[in-house]
Amino acid sequence: MSFQAYLDNIEAKTGKAPQQFIDEAHARGYGADTKSGEIVQWLADEYKLGRGHAMALVHILKHGATISDKHVNTGTAHSDPSSTLRLSGKEK
Repeated sequence: MSFQAYLDNIEAKTGKAPQQFIDEAHARGYGADTKSGEIVQWLADEYKLGRGHAMALVHILKHGATISDKHVNTGTAHSDPSSTLRLSGKEK
């Protein structure tokens, strides 16, 4: 599953776009220095997200919307079409 697919699945499950999670995390005081486990626990408790999906959100919270080029157009199951993730919500 691509990184973007993880984010799209989170939105399908919760009804929230990735940017909404970032905004909520910031409102809670979470940022790049927050321990991943604390964020994962919050997402599990409030949104019933598993570790893999929660870690995708942790990554964008800590590193922003850019992923490594090594994951772009690789032709594998984990390939993304761009090194910039769409945080505003699923494409219609």
